[in-house]
Amino acid sequence: MGALTHESLVEYLLEEAYEVAETIEAGTGQEIDDAELRGELGDVLLQVVLHARLAEERGAFAFDDVARGLSAKMVRRNPHVFRPDGSLQDSFPATVAEIVQKWDAVKRAERPERRDPFEGIPLALPALARAQKSVDREARAGAAFPTRGAPAQLPDVPAFATEEELGELLLAVVSSAHARGLDAERALRGAVRNYQQRVPRQHQQR
Repeated sequence: MGALTHESLVEYLLEEAYEVAETIEAGTGQEIDDAELRGELGDVLLQVVLHARLAEERGAFAFDDVARGLSAKMVRRNPHVFRPDGSLQDSFPATVAEIVQKWDAVKRAERPERRDPFEGIPLALPALARAQKSVDREARAGAAFPTRGAPAQLPDVPAFATEEELGELLLAVVSSAHARGLDAERALRGAVRNYQQRVPRQHQQR
């Protein structure tokens, strides 16, 4: 193996993160293998340590800076949980919706130059994850900017009641696409781009 770089480590960071997800999802409906999960989380942490070490070698930042930055961000973005000094608040919001609203309000205050709800969604995400993130951002932006107009319209899909049924539907779509010589991943990436372009931008003028 050649010299380690941030670029050469990216594939391992992604691989380790997916292995954590696989370990967790394999335990769905039964007990998670805690020893396996502990090991996989350690592998992810190792990747963080390696990236921080590379940054430290070039005089940018160290692992301690990463930890302190994370701690400060969690306190800053969760004023409903923490006081400015990091101690816990005496009371907390009653609903998840209230927590999300407070979180989003703090993020908007931190980055007032961001006017596009889709900014910051990684282009490297798999198409399905990017689609889900985009739809979620659209819904949350609509709540934050009620003057922005109606949500982007999407075609109706067959009914499903559970994630298992949804998974079978998605698999059937991919299978049908393959039979027709179509690339489902590429097709969904294009659909997400079109969706983002259709979303109203009235809130940009606020």
